[in-house]
Parts: sequence; C-alpha cells; structure tokens
Amino acid sequence: MNKWIISRRAAVKSLAVGLAAPWVTPSKAFAASSCDDHIVRLGAVLSPDTANPFATWQSWWPLFIIYDWLVGPDALRHPERKASFAREWSVADDNLTWTFKIRPRMKWSDGQPATAKDAAFTYNYVRSSMGTPNELNIGWNNTDGFEQFESITALDDETLQIVTKSPTRLPVYKNVLIVPEHIWKDISYADARGTFRNDPPVVGTGPMILSELKQGQFCRLTPNPYFRGDGQPATAGIIIQLFATADPIAQGLKSGGLDYGMNLTAAQWEDLSKDRDIKIGQSRVEQRDYLAFNTTSGEGAGSTKALQDPAFRDAIGYAIDQKAIVDRAYRGHAEPGVGLAMPIAADYYSDLGDIRRRFDLAEAGRRLDAAGYRDTNGDGVRVDKEGKGFQLELITGAHSGNLEIPTAAVQLITGWLGKIGIRVSVTQLDAGALEARTAAPADGGGGWDLIVGNTWLTTAPRDILSLGSSKLIGSTNASYWTNDKFDALLSEVDVTVDLKKSQELVDQAVRLIYTEAPYIILSYPTLLEAHRTDCFEGWGEQDMVSQGSYFPFDRLRPL
Repeated sequence: MNKWIISRRAAVKSLAVGLAAPWVTPSKAFAASSCDDHIVRLGAVLSPDTANPFATWQSWWPLFIIYDWLVGPDALRHPERKASFAREWSVADDNLTWTFKIRPRMKWSDGQPATAKDAAFTYNYVRSSMGTPNELNIGWNNTDGFEQFESITALDDETLQIVTKSPTRLPVYKNVLIVPEHIWKDISYADARGTFRNDPPVVGTGPMILSELKQGQFCRLTPNPYFRGDGQPATAGIIIQLFATADPIAQGLKSGGLDYGMNLTAAQWEDLSKDRDIKIGQSRVEQRDYLAFNTTSGEGAGSTKALQDPAFRDAIGYAIDQKAIVDRAYRGHAEPGVGLAMPIAADYYSDLGDIRRRFDLAEAGRRLDAAGYRDTNGDGVRVDKEGKGFQLELITGAHSGNLEIPTAAVQLITGWLGKIGIRVSVTQLDAGALEARTAAPADGGGGWDLIVGNTWLTTAPRDILSLGSSKLIGSTNASYWTNDKFDALLSEVDVTVDLKKSQELVDQAVRLIYTEAPYIILSYPTLLEAHRTDCFEGWGEQDMVSQGSYFPFDRLRPL
C-alpha cells in the first residue's frame, strides 16, 4: 500500500531536511539532543492507523511495543528475551490441556495487576465473538483458529489453562496480544472492530506506553514505570517517525536525526555501511513477495475467465524468472521464491525440486497455446479461449510495515508477460485504495486481475498456509482461491502435534497450491536495517530490532 502522490513525497522529503516539525529534524544538533535526552528515534515505512489490536493489521508498531503476546514468535525463537506474557508453558499427556504460567507480579502501565485473568478475558473476548455479526476477524487479535479451543480458564492469577478439542499446537502458535480486562470489558464487538480507537495513553504491559499517535507523522512512546516489576526501561522514550519511502530514513541515519531505521533499499544500505558511526545489518524474515491471480468466478471476478484456469496460471509461472528478480530488483538482498514456506521456516521449507518451474519463455508460450490462449492473427497478442482479446490490470503497493517491493520487480514481470503476448497495465495504489480493492468480494473488493503484493506472518504451519485458506479470503488469502482438499489439509495441520506428520501435511498443501498456481512466489526478501552507535547500546546482534516483539527497547541503554 505504497502509492504517494508527488506532493506527499515532497512533504516527506521536506520533513527529512528539517523544514517541518522538530521531531523529524535530523540535524547534528538534533543528534546531540537525541543522545542528551535519551529518547530513541526510529524511522520506518509504516502507516499505523489505530492502537486497537482487534481492528488493524497495519499498526504492528506501536502495538508490539506496548503489548505482550501470550507467547509470540520471539518467545519461541529467542526465549532468553522474555518477551511474552507467559513465562513457560506445557501440554498434558492428553495433548489437549495446555498450561501457561504467567509472569508473576506483572502490572499494567496504569498500575493495576496484570494476571492470567486478563489473558483468559482476551481469549474469551475473541472466541465469544465467533458467529456474531461483528465477529473479531479483521486485526491481529482475530478468531482464526479459535474454533479449535474448547475452553480458556484462569485457574489462578499466574495460571492460564487452554483446552483444545483435538491435539494441536495452536495454543502456542496463535498470536494474540493480551489486553487489560478493566479497559476492554465494556467495549462492544461492533466498537472493537470499528470505532473504538484505543486512544493514548494506551494501557499495556510492554516497556513503553503509547502517549501520542499522529497518523502519517509519528508515534510517541513513554516508559512504562511498571514494566516487569523491575522499574521502567533505561531510555526516556521512543519516537517512531513514519515515512512513505526509505529516502528520509537513510538521510536521518546519516545526519543523526534517527537512531535506527529499517525498510532500507540496497543502495541506501550499502551507502550507510561506509559511515563509521553506523552499523548495518540484514536478516531473513517471514515476508513472502508474490504475484497473485484473481481466481474468483463470481462477484469481484477479474476481467477474463483465464485467471480462473490453473493451466493459464501455471503457464505464466514459466515466464517469471525469480533469480533475475532477486539479482536485478533486490540487488541480491532476497532469496528466489518457490513455495509458500519461506527459508526461515526451516522445518517446513522445500525447494520443490521435482515440480519446480524453470524460467523458459518458449515453454510458457507452448503451454498457453496448449491451454487455448493463442495469438490468432500474428500481432503478438494472445486472446482467450473464446477468441476475445484481454489486457490484465496489475495492482500493487506495499502493506504497512512490510518491506517494499522494488518497482523493478513489477517492470520485469510486465516485460516478460508482454514477450509471451499477455498485455498488462499497472496501477500503483495507496494504502486505503489497495486495502479496499483487495478486500473480500462480499465486502466490496475485487475487480482486479493481478497483484504484486506480500505478506508477513510467522513460521507457524497455519500462517505458512494462510495464503490458501478459504476462511481468510480478503485477508491473507489475496487470490480469493478456494480448494476443499487444501482446506482439509490445513484443518488436519491444525490438529497435528507431531512435527514429522505436520511437515508431511504442510508439504502436501504447499505442492497442491503450487500446482494450482493462484500465486507465483517471487522472493523471500531480507530486512535491511541500520542503527547509529553513538547514543545507545543494547541493540540485537542476530537482528538489531525484533520484528515480532519489543526487543531491544526493553533493554537499550544510553551511552
């Protein structure tokens, strides 16, 4: 969702050179002030719209800094960071009864006790909305997977019990941000998924309190004095500066106006590596960049029935050179896309070597001919099976907080499709327009043909396969594709605890959707980030800043 009109770009660049509000003025004097006032200044291509975790996917910052997951991806991958509401968890011999021990003596940022009762309230609040007209299914805290839960109970202040209907690892994989019962108990479901913005100061258990949110400008956070019962963090707060492009982020890092920046381009990252006061980093993340086809045949369908034909989509797959996209568009800072499982999901990743398509424009043309999409008059343009000409509309834009897809990737794709006789027009959309057009057809979305987009979830099996889930059409399932066998495999994955069995099921599902080709996975990009070394210490080594929790903002220290 990343179309910004010229005036918007000019405004953002004006901010970066100090022509607007003082919180974004990256002068040397401001850099000294940053060290002196101990406020950490972050820059990101991000557009948070609300602090309500039931109503947004866009606001991962600041939400991940002000709330705790019950478990969350960081607690599974980096337990030493202690970035979760629960400190430990286990499952009984029946593989149904899960026990979560909550961190003792926790408090909410308003001083009230934070206990297992708040966790039980949050989960039951989501679960009880299922099947209602205002089901909570549009944000981070959503009902997906809750059908597997039989009961959620706080046994005491430090013990949460979740009983599932059948064996499943969903209790640890399901990511839900724990909210305070005393704030949310009187909020209706209609308001929770609609008008309730959860305005600052936001009460949470994370190291910071959201004290101000100016859409399109900044988020201001102040230390939580009750964080973990150990006192507030050593820094004096955080300002997240929100930008439309990475240009002002790179400029702010160089000038000292920012302490940390992500969403950097390869050229910016390489340039920053030459500055002795800046440390650069790159890491694998869970993002998948894809070309999606509008596969629906009813309301919201695309401009041609060819999009509903797996043979047409498969043929297009031979016209996409993922290695060239990585080398030329990402300048090597990505891995070539294959299947739904990304390389960071080591337990589930496969290169699908036995069925993997290889870039071959001639083969793509042969397959299109065989499927009935031919150039009937020698003008270099193909027609559909009924002899009608068509031109596909490709829409694109970056999802808030996700890594930007280089324009060169879109240019390469449209160029290759043109060479095999498929005409394509490109529409670059801003955040709101892209969200509206990719919503479920029942909610007014659709009418497009192709999307170059991306998704960033977790390495949990359910999240890996979410692009094909019929329950997530208009959300993570951008292609509107449905397949009963795929849904059955996903349902079986949900009730499988054994890793080997889970791997087999995921592999079957990944192969099925690869063959049906509602998506062509383009790449698995790496996160390019950088931080200054002159004001704070305590940044991460493997990843400077977690993309799944508040690390390292709970432990940064002024120099």
